[in-house]
Amino acid sequence: MSIDTKNITIRPADKNDLPKLAQFLQILVDAERPFDPTLKEGEIFYYDIQELIEDKATEILVVESNNEIIASGYAQIRAAKPYEKYELFGYLGFMFVSSEFRGKGISGLLLEALKKWVLSQGITEVRLQVYDENEAAVRAYEKAGFKKILTTMRCDISE
Repeated sequence: MSIDTKNITIRPADKNDLPKLAQFLQILVDAERPFDPTLKEGEIFYYDIQELIEDKATEILVVESNNEIIASGYAQIRAAKPYEKYELFGYLGFMFVSSEFRGKGISGLLLEALKKWVLSQGITEVRLQVYDENEAAVRAYEKAGFKKILTTMRCDISE
């Protein structure tokens, strides 16, 4: 089921959005905990959202429905490794859609807007990271044209 896009707005985040974005980040962390046993307990801040809003190499977008923020994501220009084909690439992160809006095409709209921003910076390579076991997210990214290229593995050898 897709959503009526007449009531949807995608715009750059600003400092007034910080409380909502901080809330999204903690919901995102809680959702990722089952996939990652290395995460600490309690509040975790993967990054400083205000710093990302102010960073010229980053674009945080929020999606609003009827003037309520329902989703977020960022694109950031990063340097590639010296041995890679691209000097710079766009990295996507902080991808979040409120639960009541999932499965309605919001993530696709957000991904397209973020990719458009990366393209406007003259960059054609876009990457992101997703937990392999987060099947819904993997499907959404594959639907948006992403392909897996690397799997990170871990092993706890303390026992």
